[in-house]
Amino acid sequence: MSRLKNILITGGAGYVGNRLTPYLLDKGYNVTVYDIMYYGDATLPKDNPNLTVIEGDLRDTKKLAQAFKGIDCVLHLACISNDPSFELDGGLSKSINYDCFEPMVITAKNAGVKRFVYCSTSSVYGVSDQPNVTEDHPLIPLTDYNKYKGMCEPLLFKHMADDFTCTVIRPATVCGYSPRCRLDLSVNILTNHAVNKGEITVFGGSQLRPNLNIRDMIAAYEMFIEAPHEKVHGETFNCGYQNRSISDIAEIVRNVVTEEFPDRPSITIKTTPSDDLRSYHINSDKIARVLGFKPKFTIEDAVRELCQAFRDGLLPNSMDDDMYYNVRRMKAIDAA
Repeated sequence: MSRLKNILITGGAGYVGNRLTPYLLDKGYNVTVYDIMYYGDATLPKDNPNLTVIEGDLRDTKKLAQAFKGIDCVLHLACISNDPSFELDGGLSKSINYDCFEPMVITAKNAGVKRFVYCSTSSVYGVSDQPNVTEDHPLIPLTDYNKYKGMCEPLLFKHMADDFTCTVIRPATVCGYSPRCRLDLSVNILTNHAVNKGEITVFGGSQLRPNLNIRDMIAAYEMFIEAPHEKVHGETFNCGYQNRSISDIAEIVRNVVTEEFPDRPSITIKTTPSDDLRSYHINSDKIARVLGFKPKFTIEDAVRELCQAFRDGLLPNSMDDDMYYNVRRMKAIDAA
């Protein structure tokens, strides 16, 4: 067990947070979830005595200051979390993803937090034809989302100190099941359509996207809590696994879903043009070399887990329920 026992997760009621929170509780950590609750908190294990749930806004610095008291490590996951979300209200997204970031870091440091782990994104690289995009590759953002995610990184490092460990992780696109599941991410979208429509539509197809199974994502976060200060302080780490084209992912999904549902009619794949040109091949050698991180799960594992969730009735009304789709949900509740 790390000496950092009291963990606060911003966005802990979200897609990754809903797998990370029970995982850390099972490992013996005390966990505080700080979340605006756009998607509610019904899926969190609120009966666990070592879990504290706070409904709060990142822009409320006074509330954050209270929440940070006694916290050893902040895992900052919360954000308006995909590119199309910025089409809703650029001001809202900038205020949550960028404007309140540095005040939050300062508040955490002043409260005596020992470590701040910032979840950035590998999409900060935009489009790159480099065979391996390492952490020192220029950031060429194509959208406001990845622009502001990248702009926060130096703001964190500005405040690092010997007693305030600061580190950045740039994860690939996460895939797999969560109790607060997102079905607006590439592998999850394709699996939902394959299982429930028998048809997959691929937009473009040649774009390379790095992927990371949600179970590996949560294991990586635990590693960032436990890693020695000198290994992560002031460092940025890519965290991805399978760099595959969208067309390849569609084939993987079709093959796995066909195996999981052998009595279904054959699944068709349709390809149409796309204006989403993001394509990059991230290199995650550094996190393996420095921290020993080796992913254990694959895209195939994520698709199988989603298939099991569909079979078990854990993803009802998966095409129409806004709760699975960030942009639709935020429009429905008129998020502000």
